[in-house]
Amino acid sequence: MSVSSHLTELKKKHEHLSFTVEREERSPATDRLRIKTLKKEKLRLKDEIERLSQH
Repeated sequence: MSVSSHLTELKKKHEHLSFTVEREERSPATDRLRIKTLKKEKLRLKDEIERLSQH
């Protein structure tokens, strides 16, 4: 997998997590632990995207 296509996949996953976090935060039955986990994964992806974009 090329770096470009890997970056594209990471960006898609990051965007999907953003929508998921927003949906979870609006839900009346909010699971704070799940949201925290999703946000950590989102941050991890963001860091990896930034790292790969610098090369």
